Amino acid sequence: MPSSNTRPALLLINLGTPESTSVADVRRYLREFLSDPRVVEMPRPLWSLILNGVILPFRPKKSAAAYEKIWNHERGESPLKTITRAQAEKLQARLGDGVRVDWAMRYGRPAIGARIRALMEEGFARIVLFPLYPQYAASTTGTVMDAVADTLKAMRHQPALRIVPPYYNHPAHIEALTRTLRGQMEALPWTPDKILASYHGLPKAMVDKGDPYQAHCLETSRLLREAMGMGEEELITTFQSRLGRAEWLRPYTAETIERLAGEGVKNLLVITPAFAADCLETLEEIALAAGGTFRAAGGKNFAVAPCLNDSDAGMEMLEQIARQELAGWL
Repeated sequence: MPSSNTRPALLLINLGTPESTSVADVRRYLREFLSDPRVVEMPRPLWSLILNGVILPFRPKKSAAAYEKIWNHERGESPLKTITRAQAEKLQARLGDGVRVDWAMRYGRPAIGARIRALMEEGFARIVLFPLYPQYAASTTGTVMDAVADTLKAMRHQPALRIVPPYYNHPAHIEALTRTLRGQMEALPWTPDKILASYHGLPKAMVDKGDPYQAHCLETSRLLREAMGMGEEELITTFQSRLGRAEWLRPYTAETIERLAGEGVKNLLVITPAFAADCLETLEEIALAAGGTFRAAGGKNFAVAPCLNDSDAGMEMLEQIARQELAGWL
């Protein structure tokens, strides 16, 4: 192994993506993702029967078709991978040569363990892990820590690690969301009647067991409303991506969109503050599917504010948080 590098490294980590839109690749990705006991908290023998007997034989085809609608065909990869790479490259330019910036995915490639080992082989013995999940959930940030721990178990020479905490209420995050939302509103040729802050959902049972995710989401919305000078009826918090029959966090995004259209709301704008980069859940589930639901129920104008992605506002946020967590190592 090379001698220890005096520079630290910073590893951006996002959820993950299939390698292609083929049913086989989507099935491989879903198997890894849905096999994580933190993602689905169910007795393993029962869940194994459901996963292998009901979900994996059928869902990959449907998911592959959804990925095909939003795929970056020019680069042959998902938008999530394109954007995460761009975030790492732009953050590297902002931080300069004093730090090595890399990126990884929790599921799929490049894997967290592979990138940690690669950084160690390059001589970086001090690594800051930056999970790109603003709000903490055991099924997101928690499982990143599981993957890191599994990697460390197999390493004789382990790096010194720092972990960026959830940044749901960080002033830089709220500022970036506010700039993005205001910019989207100014760019629209119509004025929104309502704004939805749609967060990825979570089974209610997980929150009942102590997961802070819902509280983090509600605080993000509160701070965003405060910054925008809006009330609860102007900027409404909802939760999307429900899976299965169990109760998830309410109100559900799809039901709320349909209800608002039925109540006469004609102009609706959605922002997705739980996602650091546009992905299947924002580009297909919200922009395409939810937009179709809104119009079919009587709505007229529908738009989705982009995620922070590698925008100037998003990169300024990432840089500020990264420098804060790198303090003393740079």
